[in-house]
Amino acid sequence: MGYALTAKRAAHAAARLLAALAIVCAPLPAVAQDEASKPNVLVILTDDQGYADVGVYGSRHIETPHLDRLAREGVMLTQFYAGAPLCSPSRAALLTGRTPEWAGVNNNTGIVAGLDRSNRQLKLEQVTMAEVLMEHGYRTALVGKWHLSGTPETTPNFQGFEFSFGHYNGVIDNYSHTAGRPYRHDLYLNGREIFRNGEYFPDLMVEEAIRFIDTQDERPFFLYFAMNAPHWPYQGDSDWVEEYRSRGLEFPHDEYAAFTSSLDERIGALLTALRQRGLLDDTIVVFQSDHGHSTEPVAGNGGGSAGIYRSAKFPLFEGGIRVPAIIRWPKAAPGGAVRDQFAVSVDWLPTILDLAGIPADGLELDGRSLRAVLGDPDAATPHESYVWRWNDLVIVAADTWAVRRGDWKLLVNPVDTSFEYSRESTTLTDIFLVNLRDDPAETASVHADHPDIVAELLAIRDAYIADLQSAGKFEPPAQ
Repeated sequence: MGYALTAKRAAHAAARLLAALAIVCAPLPAVAQDEASKPNVLVILTDDQGYADVGVYGSRHIETPHLDRLAREGVMLTQFYAGAPLCSPSRAALLTGRTPEWAGVNNNTGIVAGLDRSNRQLKLEQVTMAEVLMEHGYRTALVGKWHLSGTPETTPNFQGFEFSFGHYNGVIDNYSHTAGRPYRHDLYLNGREIFRNGEYFPDLMVEEAIRFIDTQDERPFFLYFAMNAPHWPYQGDSDWVEEYRSRGLEFPHDEYAAFTSSLDERIGALLTALRQRGLLDDTIVVFQSDHGHSTEPVAGNGGGSAGIYRSAKFPLFEGGIRVPAIIRWPKAAPGGAVRDQFAVSVDWLPTILDLAGIPADGLELDGRSLRAVLGDPDAATPHESYVWRWNDLVIVAADTWAVRRGDWKLLVNPVDTSFEYSRESTTLTDIFLVNLRDDPAETASVHADHPDIVAELLAIRDAYIADLQSAGKFEPPAQ
């Protein structure tokens, strides 16, 4: 089956919008979903949230009661990985079910006047989760951060989203909705620039998400709720800032914690809206962070935590790519379950299709359905092996690779941003081998003791490179 590219449908979407949030908070009449109907789909993505920055994932001081409840009511995944250790490639992997190399988004992108970022944007020939679900009768929306376009012609309404609200680039101030120097405004509704100056962006996200849910339309919905929190600038609710400071937290931990608890409240508001409307149990709810927490100077050198795991955003150590992830759907994800199998964000698309009874015929996917894993704690991981790459000259000055097979993990040209970021101090040994069962914190390389394992994992990486080269998808190391 072919998946047609979707043009803007702004006029149609706008005509179906309802009143403001104050009016639509009460449940509206809706067509009941019976056992035979397709489930709704809600994918929640947070931004720069560390593995241990959720209560159930071991946070020592950040309160996230709504995410904790989501975990109690669903399946919590403890060995779940982002598709990349930075924003744009991670989002591409999530939405296409492909590795960033195959999706064609190898680094961060953005629409910036005077810069050509078309070579690293999500091109229209890529098939997104929204396009697949729309093809099978879903209405589709993006609310929040996009960060996948280098040109206006590849923004969400051209990528399968009938409705879109949010910002196109990687970061905004949550009140002025501007970013960069010189400052540029970045807030759009269905491709049209709008101005909501002074209004808190996470609240606007909840408002627009509920408007979309309450649209009078019998089709099931797919909502991609892509938060820009707790990405810097840290702008949490003032009462949370005061609360964490009263507990003795100092900058940046106080502001990061406040922003994380604030995002949790907005996720709670959205889930409560679904619960009040009788839609929650008919909705597949997926949650994950896009990668590890930031230790960039602009982020105060880091307010988040990876727990026992090494490093943070950008590297391919566990702290950069292992993320909190939860799925809730009572029909296939038993409440309160914990799964330790290895999985990756590319698995969400085939999993959602499997759960919704939608065939994946004709789709090229690197992900695999997690349905068996959700139902059985002893099911095998669907991945015999997996390869990550981040080829970067500016931020970490390295062509970095990671290969995982079973408990073994090999890093090539690894870097570590656990502390204040410094390009000169982050580059490590060329080869770093670890058995994650024995050393989950990746404290020391055992490559000298296992040359056979190193060779086998390098061969997996080299085969991946060869496949990319044969398809014209391989990007040479940055010079």
